[in-house]
Amino acid sequence: MSVAEIANAAGVFPNQVTYYFGSKDSLLVHAAFLGLLHDARRIERIGRQAPDAATFRRNIARAVLAMPSLPSVARALAAGISKPELAPVVDQHLQLLFRQSERFVSRLIDGRGWRARRPLDVEARTFWSTALGAVLLVRAGAHGTVADLDLAGALTIHDEPEPG
Repeated sequence: MSVAEIANAAGVFPNQVTYYFGSKDSLLVHAAFLGLLHDARRIERIGRQAPDAATFRRNIARAVLAMPSLPSVARALAAGISKPELAPVVDQHLQLLFRQSERFVSRLIDGRGWRARRPLDVEARTFWSTALGAVLLVRAGAHGTVADLDLAGALTIHDEPEPG
């Protein structure tokens, strides 16, 4: 699909697309991460419904690996690797995802008296790095599927008291 076709479908001029997004590839990165952030909001609803931390970890892991946006985000990550000019766009969106996730988990654990065994910024980065890494491996042809990953094990959120 060309920039002209994208612009036509959006009802704008092609130069408006390139002015705001820089390139078609940059637009695709933005669109992929917009889908991911939208999916992440739905995942938050699933997380809020969990009655305990173990259910939270299990439900979040299952839901994230089934997110429809992950394949396009995997392509966006690959684009950021192959086209260095896209790396800042990818990084900007990853930082937004990490901050959004950290805020969500912070509100959740504060409200429920849960705890995490590591700082929440590390918790968010570790979780999403594991999920996105699994998708990249599968998309690159690694044997297995994302279901072969214990993504819930990447979360250290618990509702039991701190050990002695």
